[in-house]
Amino acid sequence: MTDRSYAAAASRLRTLPRPGDGNPMQALVHAATLAASSHNTQPWSFRIDADAITISPDFSRRCPVVDPDDSHLFKSLGCAAENLAAAAPAYGLAPDIRIESDGRVVVGLTKTAIQAGASALKAIAERQCTKSPYDGSALAPSDSSAIESAGMGIGVRVLLIDDAKLKETILDCVNEGNRTQLSDPAFRRELIHWIRFNDAAAIGTGDGLGGRPSGQPQLPAWLAKPLMGFVLTPKSQMARDTENLRSSAGIAVFIGERDNVQTSIETGRSYERFALAATERGIRNAFINQPIEVRRLRPQLHAALGLKRNEVAHLMVRYGRGPLAPYSLRRPITDVQSK
Repeated sequence: MTDRSYAAAASRLRTLPRPGDGNPMQALVHAATLAASSHNTQPWSFRIDADAITISPDFSRRCPVVDPDDSHLFKSLGCAAENLAAAAPAYGLAPDIRIESDGRVVVGLTKTAIQAGASALKAIAERQCTKSPYDGSALAPSDSSAIESAGMGIGVRVLLIDDAKLKETILDCVNEGNRTQLSDPAFRRELIHWIRFNDAAAIGTGDGLGGRPSGQPQLPAWLAKPLMGFVLTPKSQMARDTENLRSSAGIAVFIGERDNVQTSIETGRSYERFALAATERGIRNAFINQPIEVRRLRPQLHAALGLKRNEVAHLMVRYGRGPLAPYSLRRPITDVQSK
């Protein structure tokens, strides 16, 4: 396996069909699969009908330790739905998103004139969670305003934080979350299950946390897994997150009015709009969800953020300017499409 093999796989994946070429419904599923998902689990299934695409949860790909209530899973569905809706006008389709009570997302699609959507398709293809340090520069007010507006949703708001003192308070919560999670054997087992230690493994599965996007060395699994006990430690992760967060222009927190499936899906939609708007402006982002995933830390985080009594922090990312990293992979369309 060579560097070129991985790069070629990522390039093919990130090349969306041109409007007018092929089946537009298949093109929209392709665009949807490029959305963010927790641990790159891609916990979704797509059914194409004559005038709609239904996105259903795939519970076989859930993460019961880090996400026991499946909130990240349903946020992932929201991310996929938003990618699909953003791409639809470029393929001559107008989207209408409906969230069902069982957590399925139905995107109704009606024919319309093909609209100029090159920028949306480019952002969908380019978006990534960039886990490296950023350059530390502040955003222009116009950029901050644009990504903030994009991140607002139905029952969801985004709070942008660039105050140095509050960022340090949040960093303390993140690192306490690291200490808790990486001291938990069950969490470590689940995380390692989703790590792809070399290009062959990443290409073979098309999912999970590949080493190349995070800058990790290429190792055979038989060697890498025993080494994880020495490498994947609270101390090493805390050092990495401290550097990464302090290099970031700010932190975005997605706050919901409720804590239920519908709000989780809406949060995913809001995050994906935020991420696409940021990508169009050369702004990177990466998740820092530890204080949300460790439930006992939520009151501390909510107090630091000054949330109202009914509000819940659903997602948190750092953002800033930096170079793109190698891309993570996705499963083939045939693997995620149901009959």
